[in-house]
Amino acid sequence: MSTSTAPTGRTHTVIDSPYGPLTLVAEGDRLVGLYMEAQRHRPEQSSFGERLPGPTEAPFVETARQLAEYFDGRRDTFDLPLELHGTVFQQRVWAALREIPIGETWTYGELAQHIGQPTASRAVGLANGKNPIGVIVPCHRVVGSDGSLTGYGGGLERKLALLVHEHALPADSGGQQALVF
Repeated sequence: MSTSTAPTGRTHTVIDSPYGPLTLVAEGDRLVGLYMEAQRHRPEQSSFGERLPGPTEAPFVETARQLAEYFDGRRDTFDLPLELHGTVFQQRVWAALREIPIGETWTYGELAQHIGQPTASRAVGLANGKNPIGVIVPCHRVVGSDGSLTGYGGGLERKLALLVHEHALPADSGGQQALVF
């Protein structure tokens, strides 16, 4: 009798990044999760399925390659088979996140306006916080109405570092240099 709560066909692996280990989760050949260490709203480890020794299978090989290019500054967008599990509203928010260009930030209000629900900035923030595929679905590009760095499941230090990496904030913002993961 199995006690695993992982959906059938889920596997995961862990890769290194400049921002600490990243756990990649897949269902078949589709990426369904990218989680940072100590991330808020991180699902139970048992839901990730079998751990593979490294990025040796689809979609992990391509995900690891594209993330390496992104972290090296050679990639601005990702082209990966994704499957995001969430409500219809969450999926609308997550799709809109992928429209925020690298090097830019939007406020929660701008994101709410973009999806056609200008009074839903709080709900947009909640959906943003539950994004299951960090970095690739760039929830780190959303800031407070005054431009402040607010809430990020991976921690505000990582959010700052990612925005500095993407040139959305100046390097003297305290970004990567001060961070140790």
